[in-house]
Amino acid sequence: MTSIKFVVRVSTGTRAPAYVQAIGKTPFQMTTNRKLALIMGKFTAEDAAKSIQNSRCTPEIVPIHVSA
Repeated sequence: MTSIKFVVRVSTGTRAPAYVQAIGKTPFQMTTNRKLALIMGKFTAEDAAKSIQNSRCTPEIVPIHVSA
């Protein structure tokens, strides 16, 4: 059985897209390796995308099919 989880991809326009790797007290840690991205639920992903949205970067929620 597969379930759908989400990762947050951030595009800045000039660089390769980055993914949210960790959420903590400091700003989000980012990685370009999708396998290291934090897999999260939809509401957590939406909150993360809202938190890092600004004029220089565009966050996007990407669905991932995870085998249970």
